[in-house]
Amino acid sequence: MRPFSLLPSRIGKGVLHLLFWLAVWVFYVYFFSYNSTDQNYIFWFSGALLPVAMGVSYLMVYRLIPRYLLTRQYLRFLLYSFYALVFSAYMVVLIIYASLIVILKSEVRSMPPMTKNFASILILVYLVVGLVSLLKLLNHNFQTLSRNKALQHKILSTQLQLKDQELNYLKMQIHPHFLFNTLNTLYGLALKKSAHTPDVILKLSNLLDYILYQVSKPRVALHDEVEHIKAYIELERIRFQENLKVDFVAPAIPADLSVAPMLLIPFVENAFKHGNLMDGFLTIEVRITLAADRFDFHIRNTSFHEGAHPEREGIGLENMQKRLLLHYPHAHQLHVARNGQWFEVSLTLFQLNAPTYESSGTMSDS
Repeated sequence: MRPFSLLPSRIGKGVLHLLFWLAVWVFYVYFFSYNSTDQNYIFWFSGALLPVAMGVSYLMVYRLIPRYLLTRQYLRFLLYSFYALVFSAYMVVLIIYASLIVILKSEVRSMPPMTKNFASILILVYLVVGLVSLLKLLNHNFQTLSRNKALQHKILSTQLQLKDQELNYLKMQIHPHFLFNTLNTLYGLALKKSAHTPDVILKLSNLLDYILYQVSKPRVALHDEVEHIKAYIELERIRFQENLKVDFVAPAIPADLSVAPMLLIPFVENAFKHGNLMDGFLTIEVRITLAADRFDFHIRNTSFHEGAHPEREGIGLENMQKRLLLHYPHAHQLHVARNGQWFEVSLTLFQLNAPTYESSGTMSDS
């Protein structure tokens, strides 16, 4: 089936070649007609010269250029091109004398002036050869650029697919982490037969609804993300009861601002999971500020692990660093620090509603 499917394109290509060489023949006839009225001789002479131009042109296009010039074997290309020049010059001489003898019966005076000049005829032949070779090189460059663009597009598509897969993997890590912490809370309340157990189950149901139906989106409303944090804190209040102090400050969030889903909750989770009671209380402070298209999130919790490295506080921070690099390259700053009894995380996002995805990001730790 495949050779038959290629037949129309081959026929079209053959027609183009035929039209091109017909145009070359017409050009030769026009050129050799200068100061001459012997059209019969000029037609035959131009027709005899045409196979020489065709032979050398096809030799250059299909043999010498692809095999030697494009592979940078320049010496061989020049050597074989010289051989082609010598052979074509010999053929031009034969055509001149054969036309003189056969058509004009050796009457030199009857020869059109332009058919006597060997150098002009050879230049005319190689003018066509040069034009055909130039078209070949231009077509090769165009095809190379097209292939490179297609390859770049394929590479970019593959990179985007890999980034999507990595983001999905990171989100999958968040879900078990969050559920593990929350189910532990629910388990503790069930052991105590706490009256808060139904309320915790209801709140957990709402949070699961957010996770299952919102986290798969590339972006969610920033207002929803903040409300999600508040709901999580309410769950933890039930677990810690009077041993928890939370200072949560946030402005009214405009409805048009969006953010990557589950971007902030891991920081809050880490504050509860790795925080420590000081003077009988786990103290957590959350500050959210908005300025133009800039979003600042600051959270700190009491902790007495003086020797621990701040970046090793659970899988949450490592996970978030990767997600930030994928979602907000060149548009975020993340600072993780330990100041005395406080473990602090500060996150700044720039250009909240700008398109995401680039190849690299910025992050600084202090």
